[in-house]
Amino acid sequence: MRRTHPRAGEMDHIDCWVFDLDNTLYCSRKYDLFPEMGVKMGTYIEQFLGISADEAAVLRARFSEDYGTTLRGMMMEHRIPPTEFLDFVHDLDLDQIRPEPALDAAIAALPGRKVVFTNATVKYAIDVMDRLGVGHHFDVVFDVAAADYIPKPQMSAYDQFFRATKVAPKRAIFFEDMARNLAPAAQSGMTTVWVENERLNAGPTPSCDHVHYIAEDLTGWLQAAALAR
Repeated sequence: MRRTHPRAGEMDHIDCWVFDLDNTLYCSRKYDLFPEMGVKMGTYIEQFLGISADEAAVLRARFSEDYGTTLRGMMMEHRIPPTEFLDFVHDLDLDQIRPEPALDAAIAALPGRKVVFTNATVKYAIDVMDRLGVGHHFDVVFDVAAADYIPKPQMSAYDQFFRATKVAPKRAIFFEDMARNLAPAAQSGMTTVWVENERLNAGPTPSCDHVHYIAEDLTGWLQAAALAR
């Protein structure tokens, strides 16, 4: 694991730049959409199962731990319609998100393909990226529906991602705010970058072999990566 920016030549083999969406392409220190999303998940569970808010919160925590996402847990244990759940929880107020010209320029300077790999939906991802002003850089958004609703970090989601997008793992780099989602990527041969996130990743920096780089600021890291080529 490295905290420093990439050195000269270390990115020369990369021809595809793969990004998670939430709390990766945008920074939760500026735009934190998860509190509202969490409320909507809780509301959906309460209404679907007829339980209290406290009971729904306990279920959400267990589903995230056992299945990777609340959606997967609800699908496996309660057979919910996934599109209904996803449409409900991603119907968010995105007015807080503003264009990020520095991020736009940093992504533009990277040679090769740019791809999004998210546990969210295509529509939500496009809406967020368009508000950031970076959507035009990406030729593919691979969402949870494309993975048959199997979320990161389950390996089958990555296998389906590689098949669908034709991304060659050993020539790709993956940016994620959740360190556990980088383990299958590294196992597949991808270079990995953990994007530090104040809200989700409070506490000690993860110490693990599957994290190759750490980006305290995504835009700055991408600028350094372009210069290192």
